[in-house]
Amino acid sequence: MTQIATMSESEFEDRFLITGPRAIAFTLAALAREATPFSVHFGGELFVTRLLDASPEDGCLYFDYSGVERLNKRLLGEGRCSFAGSPNGIQVQFAVDRVSETVFQGGRAFSAPLPARILRLQRRESFRIATPRGRPFPFFGRLAEGALWESSVHDLSVAGIGLQVGSLPEALAVGERLWRCHFHLAEEAHELYCNATIRHLTEQEARAGNRLWRVGLAFEDLPMNDQNRIQRYIAHVERERKEMGV
Repeated sequence: MTQIATMSESEFEDRFLITGPRAIAFTLAALAREATPFSVHFGGELFVTRLLDASPEDGCLYFDYSGVERLNKRLLGEGRCSFAGSPNGIQVQFAVDRVSETVFQGGRAFSAPLPARILRLQRRESFRIATPRGRPFPFFGRLAEGALWESSVHDLSVAGIGLQVGSLPEALAVGERLWRCHFHLAEEAHELYCNATIRHLTEQEARAGNRLWRVGLAFEDLPMNDQNRIQRYIAHVERERKEMGV
């Protein structure tokens, strides 16, 4: 059983979540000074931004405008959005409930209330499990040319997902992005949405002698709430396996 799977909800929060306005503002201000890039995810759209500052006094986070005006207007209309970045290989994610237009140091910018919490998860803590064979679930993603690709999920972590397929779409390659991906965990109706990048393609021989492909994808912008869902799913599967003696 993995370490995260044995943690209680409070233990998980103590270890991986930053809470409290001053601690959150300090963390975000440090990331702003480092010019760490973050993807902003909202309403099925995203763009890359950088944090400008975070203030515990006014309770606000400031971040840069997109170069695409359509996305700026869409974000202001949506309000709620989530941020994802990987400073020094550590996944950092948080969400805000509303976004406003402002001016920061003479330039157009966005402001938002400080998030209620920040998730920090190192890659070595992104445990991966094989999905139960009796409860497989599909994964859907859009290829570069827009075609919808469906495949079966083989393994899963909060950092990415492993697929198993009998054949690959033409010209699929490491480094290619899949857009508007979505899947749901077994026995859950809630869909998880993100974009993903192909990290590896591995050809294998199945027991029956036919060839299979394993495809490893890294999530780019999976919201923090959905990462928490995956953590709970992993813990649930691990507990079931322990009870069954698997």
